[in-house]
Amino acid sequence: MIPRGTSLWCGACIALAVAPAAAACDAPLCAVDPDTLALTQIITFDDQQASFGPGRHLDSILDLGGARFGERFFGQGVSASGTHDSVHGAALGPPLVVMAGDAGQNLALVHMGGAARTVLVGYGTAGFPKRDAQGEGAIAVQFARDQPALAFDLRGGEGGTAQVIFLRADGSAIATLQLGPLGEDTFGFARADSISDIAGFVLTNFDVQGLALDNLRFGPPPDLG
Repeated sequence: MIPRGTSLWCGACIALAVAPAAAACDAPLCAVDPDTLALTQIITFDDQQASFGPGRHLDSILDLGGARFGERFFGQGVSASGTHDSVHGAALGPPLVVMAGDAGQNLALVHMGGAARTVLVGYGTAGFPKRDAQGEGAIAVQFARDQPALAFDLRGGEGGTAQVIFLRADGSAIATLQLGPLGEDTFGFARADSISDIAGFVLTNFDVQGLALDNLRFGPPPDLG
């Protein structure tokens, strides 16, 4: 999937536009063409039990081997910004610890566009199964091993924006990127100098219909040297 009219901003990179080739960015972490990344693991969510409508709600951490999914990290707080989650405060570590949201305000697995496709959504403060909460909650992802790069798809965008905070294992922020305007988009991210210290990230959004996460790719090729 190719980003549709996508513009991004990252730390010192003001108004960085993603081109078909890897984006040039003099920053700790850059937005890049996902097709330029050699990533060996993918989580599609398609093998998970899910349902249509509000989805199969999860009040606990989702562990899919290689990555764990929740709402935020230990040390962070979540508040309402309208009907959307806003994550604030510093994560604490090491180690970085992913946390589930309150009951009804964590995650759900939803069939989207047919039962063959499953996506992950966060539920906002209005709570499951309210439509105003679906896709409007934060999603936190913790990797089993620190990563130098990753990619994912965002589904269901209606011209809104998303924010991604990339974190090290000690809880410190590597970079915060703003993505948008959003449609059905694919994004790739790479650490400067291929440093393997992306321990996790937090995704929030301000899209009127909310967003879903799909096809998380990570895992560099094995070092055969």
